[in-house]
Amino acid sequence: MKNFVVTGVALLAATGAAWAQGPVSGAVLDARTGVALPNATVLLDGVAVAASTDGSFTLPAVAAGVHELRVTFVGYEPLVQRLEGQTSPQQLRLTLQPGGVLTGEALVTASRANERTATAYTNLSKEDLAKRNFGQDIPYLLDQTPSVVVNSDAGNGVGYTGIRVRGTGIEGINVTVNGVPLNDAESHGAFFVNLPDLASSTSSLQVQRGVGTSQNGSAAFGASINMSTLESRQQAYAESQNSYGSFNTWKNNVQFGTGLINGRFTVDGRLSRISSDGYMVRGASDLKSYYLAAGYQQKNTLLKFITFSGREKTYQAWNGVPEPALTRNAAGLQQYVDNYELSPEDAERALREGRRYAYYTYDNQTDNYQQNHYQLHLTQGLGRNWNMAAAAHLTRGFGYYESFRANRKLADYNLPDVVLGTAPNTTVIKRTDLVDRKWLDNYFFGGIFALNYQPTEGKVQATLGGGWNRFLNDHYGEVIWARYASTGNIRHRSYFNDATKTDYNAYARAIWQAAEKLSVYADVQVRRINYELGGIEDKQVPVSAKANYTFFNPKGGLTWQLSDYQTLYASYAVAHREPVRSDFTDRPLYDAGPKAEQLHDLEGGYRLNRTVNNQVLRAEVNGFYMRYRNQLVNTGQLNDVGTPLRTNAPRSYRAGVELTGAYQPLTWLSLSSTLTLSRNRILDYRAVTYDKDYNPVIASEGRTTTISYSPSAVSAHTVEVMPVKGLRAALLYKTVSRQYLDNTESANKAIAAYQVLDLRLRYTVQPRFMRELELGLLVNNLLNREYVANGYTYGYPDATGQQLTFNYYYPQATCNFLASVGVKF
Repeated sequence: MKNFVVTGVALLAATGAAWAQGPVSGAVLDARTGVALPNATVLLDGVAVAASTDGSFTLPAVAAGVHELRVTFVGYEPLVQRLEGQTSPQQLRLTLQPGGVLTGEALVTASRANERTATAYTNLSKEDLAKRNFGQDIPYLLDQTPSVVVNSDAGNGVGYTGIRVRGTGIEGINVTVNGVPLNDAESHGAFFVNLPDLASSTSSLQVQRGVGTSQNGSAAFGASINMSTLESRQQAYAESQNSYGSFNTWKNNVQFGTGLINGRFTVDGRLSRISSDGYMVRGASDLKSYYLAAGYQQKNTLLKFITFSGREKTYQAWNGVPEPALTRNAAGLQQYVDNYELSPEDAERALREGRRYAYYTYDNQTDNYQQNHYQLHLTQGLGRNWNMAAAAHLTRGFGYYESFRANRKLADYNLPDVVLGTAPNTTVIKRTDLVDRKWLDNYFFGGIFALNYQPTEGKVQATLGGGWNRFLNDHYGEVIWARYASTGNIRHRSYFNDATKTDYNAYARAIWQAAEKLSVYADVQVRRINYELGGIEDKQVPVSAKANYTFFNPKGGLTWQLSDYQTLYASYAVAHREPVRSDFTDRPLYDAGPKAEQLHDLEGGYRLNRTVNNQVLRAEVNGFYMRYRNQLVNTGQLNDVGTPLRTNAPRSYRAGVELTGAYQPLTWLSLSSTLTLSRNRILDYRAVTYDKDYNPVIASEGRTTTISYSPSAVSAHTVEVMPVKGLRAALLYKTVSRQYLDNTESANKAIAAYQVLDLRLRYTVQPRFMRELELGLLVNNLLNREYVANGYTYGYPDATGQQLTFNYYYPQATCNFLASVGVKF
């Protein structure tokens, strides 16, 4: 393999000079005054390059053919023009007319990081997302970004997927779409399975690591994912992307847009369907979604209505695979049988199905959920230096998961015992087989705003923003069938509880150019949360919680411009986060009750972005120290719907360094790498075990231990070549070090380190009868590795008091492929 790669690169080097192209550079200026527009956005075919503080920019190499050059700046009309690649260097002078609005993205821009916010971040354009988008979920499109680890319940990236950044799961990652919070207000989870193929409608995405800038919604304790769908395309278009691959995986979508009608109106839309049988046995998904946006714009105003929706039906694969099934260890599985973790029939099936084993066999053991989003955005220019953006939003979610339950107590479903026969010859039946549904029925609504001051001249840029949001959620259960129904009818209501959460915040942010090379960043947020929960949970357990929180979250940083291509930065930020629903309802017996978390995040780094003789070099070194108080860490256990259980760790920290680099020595060859090395520790941790009577036993002495699900090393590497015009081939290599399933740092409860190599091919041509035809191929896990990317653990004593451990894992697919055909008109 090594010799093959080296030989291939040598052959490509011999042909590369035949089609290498020259650079394009220039400046972005105010059309009236000729004043440079600092940090304007320059896009070549949708790929963004930020102009420097003097308005200059460089595109290192522009391939032959006609391209679209687009330039935007807040408060100015966008500039779009054709650019043709030439062998000789080109120098451009681009002038923008004042008075325009940046295509409605003022609200998104208000919460995004840039080169002067002293924050670690990664920007992905629409084209960056499209490279990887063969139908897998959004976390898989972010797999090559720094400090990211992803996993899939079904094993192939379709259906329920997970993402962690710096060891923090999705409940600690703030996700917004057009500035509107996407995280569930109660669980803090962002379930991308509910919005399949949203990436196809996303025009840009930013991942901020650490606390980042102030956002709407839940606090960022590991990262923020900020998506925008607000781009308006000036020309009419019609597109379709279609994929097919292993495990009968299909993706089909149709996208369209009217372009700008009469200089005022735009309509854009998408219909998508994704389905897969999944790598896991009975790991199927059937996903459907739509996206529709209608906009009106005039000189200083943009009004845009957006609605998007997803409906998912997935077979429940969240139970994972017993550890002995991975190695087909019959003796090990017998322990699971002896302790009632598995039936003999399940153990036999686990041996037969091996690492693809799925626990459930009921044919409709499915999760069914629909989520409808409605957003109304207004962006208004307020003179030369000011603009305002506001949005009203409503999210409607409803759905259930259906399960077959064997030999369950009637009393647990609010049903009396069944009495058969007549006295004195009666039989009392206390248990029954049944099928139930657990429902969620919720509304999330509110408004957000941002007022931006961005002068073309002056030393200060500032934003004042905030939002008010309310979440109403009903949880209830229904029995739709029972072998012995007692007094119940179809859809018998077995339990009900509801929750109300109100969240409002305000923030102010400013960037001050204190000196020619020094900029100062300051950001402060105040956030208030009111949460109430009450009613009866399943198994007829009463639940009640009432909590109020007020958080003050200051942030600040310095950026020093060493030269035109070198920058130093440092920042300090404070964040607080409230507990989630399961922290109240499913806390361990030894836990007195959940506490709010606090994070102090210190970051600093160096950035290099240089082009010399058509060679592009970008590098960043970012160090971080994240100190927590009462961090809610995973115990390694799950509740009955697959939600991780957590407990407060009084003192803990994450410290590390993120190294990223990209090098384009030739126009046909690009290399990129990212490596994160970290130390993730809980201080004075006291492990919990159980005695023979199942009473918790807390260790009397604490010790320093590794935080669960926190690898010490994560890396991603990409080599991409273009051997002939239109063909791009890339190898993507991912490594993740060992992760522990709980906080005991036990090698017997761990996810082994793994390495995965993927191959991606994209071939694009422009035939006469359409704008573009693209053929693609993605081969995942090219080397056919058997690995797991997630898991959970729990234990209890046997009759003699000996502690037993039961580990479950989520195996990922061996070598598999996805092939695609895309057309654009």
